[in-house]
Amino acid sequence: MSQSLPDTAGVQSVERVLKPKSIAIVGASADPRAFGNFVLQNLERFAYAGEIHLVSRSSQEINGHPCVNSVEALPRGIDLAVLCIPEAGVLDTVRTLGTLGAGAAVIFASGYAEAGDEGRAKQEELARVAAEGGVALIGPNCMGFTNFEAGVPVTFEAVNPYPAGGRRGVGVVAQSGAMAANLRDAFMGRGQPLTATVSTGNEANLGIEDYLAWFVADPQTSAIAVYAEQIRRPQLFLQLAREARAAGKPIVMLMPGKSARAREAAQSHTGALAGDHATASVLLSREGVVVVDSLDELFDTTTILARFPVPPAAGTAVMTASGAVKNITLDFAEDIGLVLPTLTEPTIKKLTDLLPDYAVADNPLDYTTIGVRNPGLIGELIDTVLADPNIGSLVLSIMGGPSIAQRDKADHLVPALARATKPAVLAVMGDNNQLEDFFTDAIAASGVPFFRSPDRALRACARVTSYGESLARAERARKDEPKPIPLPGAVPANGIFAEYQGKGWLAAAGLPVPKGGLATSIDEALKIAGDIGYPVVLKAQASELPHKSDVGGVVVGLADAAALRAGWDKLHASVSSHRPELKLDGALVEAMGPRGLELVVGAKRDADWGPVVLVGLGGIFIEVLKDVRLIPADMAEADIVVELGRLKAAAMLQGVRGAAGVDVRAVAKAVAAIGDQMRANPEITEIDVNPLVAYPDRVLALDALVVCGAQGPAHH
Repeated sequence: MSQSLPDTAGVQSVERVLKPKSIAIVGASADPRAFGNFVLQNLERFAYAGEIHLVSRSSQEINGHPCVNSVEALPRGIDLAVLCIPEAGVLDTVRTLGTLGAGAAVIFASGYAEAGDEGRAKQEELARVAAEGGVALIGPNCMGFTNFEAGVPVTFEAVNPYPAGGRRGVGVVAQSGAMAANLRDAFMGRGQPLTATVSTGNEANLGIEDYLAWFVADPQTSAIAVYAEQIRRPQLFLQLAREARAAGKPIVMLMPGKSARAREAAQSHTGALAGDHATASVLLSREGVVVVDSLDELFDTTTILARFPVPPAAGTAVMTASGAVKNITLDFAEDIGLVLPTLTEPTIKKLTDLLPDYAVADNPLDYTTIGVRNPGLIGELIDTVLADPNIGSLVLSIMGGPSIAQRDKADHLVPALARATKPAVLAVMGDNNQLEDFFTDAIAASGVPFFRSPDRALRACARVTSYGESLARAERARKDEPKPIPLPGAVPANGIFAEYQGKGWLAAAGLPVPKGGLATSIDEALKIAGDIGYPVVLKAQASELPHKSDVGGVVVGLADAAALRAGWDKLHASVSSHRPELKLDGALVEAMGPRGLELVVGAKRDADWGPVVLVGLGGIFIEVLKDVRLIPADMAEADIVVELGRLKAAAMLQGVRGAAGVDVRAVAKAVAAIGDQMRANPEITEIDVNPLVAYPDRVLALDALVVCGAQGPAHH
């Protein structure tokens, strides 16, 4: 855990770690397979310009570097110590480094929090000793880092210098050492420059947030790729994501933990205690983090966003010389939720003038075989499509073809893509079929994002488009501080307000509820029913009775005074039979609403991440199909309408089989009102409105549950 660093360690502290002027290797060895030797070889390969100090019990000199035989013999003020020693010697070494004023220590050793309770206790002791000595820790259970920008490779894996060639690079930070290396190699294989790759391991002290702050401040970093099994300081991470968004630096993140087995594996892997994955994903996305589902998407999306860090929110155009690819693309785009916008009339007219009569000017665009005789024309088509205001990105999906065709593509298509100011990517089909060197060299020199799989290119563009949308949504989010509505009296011991209290509170917040009131006697019930009109529903009320139907505490369809009297007796007899110890506050008498479309709106507050709101259709749609949307609590009403349209059963909102559609804007307004109260009242942990009935001209909350404190969900 990161108890010793409640906030970021500070960019300057991480600067000292990633750009040390002096490095000590503790456990240096002449053995070519020893970790200490790997680290030394890396430093020599990068021609590290700072001081190198070696601590070795077995050697007096290694590769011309003198050795001392103990940590105590090191000079004071070493910036970074690399501990290539077993776990048993780590604690005392860190304690000694603290007395010598060392800045930080990289700890490769495992056997800490990832190994269970005993290891967790060791890690906590290590963090405490490091904090007392002012020593920042990288790890334990990590593979260190490589700062390509500054030429500092501090890892036991052999790495080579990787010049950026004057381009800004991607920063990589991962809790898994193997994943940090995997990401590094994948970007290198793409020709994508890197600033630094960091493996954080168990994060006993320095964590992802500390490096994220450094990457956001680093002028040479254009985008940040993150692999995280747990975010240990969620609010800090969200704040840094806001800063990254403001700086125009996309964060692309892979975070396993959707499944129970993945959460268990993460705990054993890095000592992480997984939080609510869905809630985290929603709130990360709200701040502009691109949360992806696979390694391919992590590589591919980061590669595009590193070149185009502020993409439009508009959808993607696809160009190809194959009718088959066009047809496949239409199906695939629908499957992955990628919008292929209609081209504007001016674009269609210009394309029609450029294309042969038998070609159709639409999206996807099959430009047929015209490139064979006039390859320069394809570049003009690319410029025309990208200039369309409806288009936010472009995928050019082509075959390599014979050498002469590849030459044409290198000379005409690649330059057209390279001059694009919107995300424009090249997918050359044929899987691993080898392309001409001059073609791949031209692509690499251009910096155009390059794929051998059109499927991967399209998936990445879907993520890029979503990122553009998230940037726009963040600007539209409700920024005014909502007015808190005072809670309906003292919080009950169990934290759950009775329905009449919750509804009164929500009504004051702007959520429509049925007419009615609380009756403590049959005479009061008769008066309320007379005032609001029959038929009415009767509901038993007590904070200890959130599940009223389970004990016969709900009687519906009471058409007149006689029915109400009988219903009153029936309700009280049933509740007394099931819960004889329970004292009711009374019974809620409400007007029976007409049938409408039943929705569920809920909100919950994650203790670490904050509030989110859930909306979906009720009944089978939520119970069996799980047809819901989870959204941030401050989403703009117009964007809530868009989210409602993304429900699987969204057609129900528009009306089916002769039924009238419902007032979707009224639904969105109710969802926003619930979100506002979650934002304004930090003591509220859950709101559950089930059902919220939607009509053509309004909505009505027929049942509501409001929960305070840390009792957790109390669904009914």
